[in-house]
Amino acid sequence: MTARLADIATQAGVSEATVSRVLNGKPGVAAATRESVLAALDVLGYERPVRLRRRSAGLVGLITPELENPIFPALAQVIGQALTRQGYTPVLATQTPGGSTEDELTEMLVDRGVSGIIFVSGLHADTSADMQRYEQLRCQGVPFVLVNGFSAKVQAPFISPDDRAAMRLAVTHLVALGHTRIGLAVGPKRFVPVLRKIEGFHATMREQLGLAEEEIEELVQHSLYTLEGGQAAATALMGRGCTAVVCASDMMALGAIRAARRESREVPRDLSVVGYDDSPLIAFTDPPLTTIRQPVTAMGQAAVRTLLEEIGGTPAPHSEFVFMPELVVRGTTAAGPAGGSGSVPRP
Repeated sequence: MTARLADIATQAGVSEATVSRVLNGKPGVAAATRESVLAALDVLGYERPVRLRRRSAGLVGLITPELENPIFPALAQVIGQALTRQGYTPVLATQTPGGSTEDELTEMLVDRGVSGIIFVSGLHADTSADMQRYEQLRCQGVPFVLVNGFSAKVQAPFISPDDRAAMRLAVTHLVALGHTRIGLAVGPKRFVPVLRKIEGFHATMREQLGLAEEEIEELVQHSLYTLEGGQAAATALMGRGCTAVVCASDMMALGAIRAARRESREVPRDLSVVGYDDSPLIAFTDPPLTTIRQPVTAMGQAAVRTLLEEIGGTPAPHSEFVFMPELVVRGTTAAGPAGGSGSVPRP
């Protein structure tokens, strides 16, 4: 076998270690180099291993949270299409309550010989989670990219929306409409996107309204990323006198609208609501939801491009690529109690 590896390496102009990685189907070898090794096998009269003969570009795992939040299927679709265009086969692994954990799904994908993995809103976004799991994956030679959430402890590329900028867009819009009592409905505090949204909310409320930290903190309500969670958070914030609520997801925003109606308040006349994501079909709610649009297409394509560079042996910098969100003004925001020059017509 040693002589065979040496012959193939000489013919292909690469190291024996690279030949070994190709023959064993290991990631981390550039596509051109892999083809050179396979061509050397043909020239020297060796049969290609069956696995390599039948192989397409490879499988790529995509691990997402539950798919009830429409933003996750939307992101999965973009990533899946981008992988398919490059000749890869996406394998979607979804976490469900009481189902397989992220670690179990990762192990399953690695056992099936995936070329790489894309994690969306996984444990990397949880500040209380042990990041050693990603170091172990890296040591196994499996390339991966992490979407939504950043940890300096993980040596990998990250793809994120700018959550701080998103809050600046939402709060600035509401202040221009005359709102001075603006609430923020977000998820549990241990998640990186939540912490960043809170930072952006605090900074903009200080700059725009001159509020003290203690006053702003009273306007932040933690809940679940669900319709029920948004309803509970909005009910609490309305009880504190808020005339506008910024929500950390569109699902929470729909819950906020329900909370207003249960208290016989009209949206946007009595309560302005801003969502986050611009999920598919959200423009068709009644009234159509004002929201922060995540750049899903750009983020999904960047995640695939970055992963393929890792798989090809030309890794991208192990840093965070941050994408700017966009404010989409529709029918759930209107002039606050103080009026405001930037008011929009009420539906």
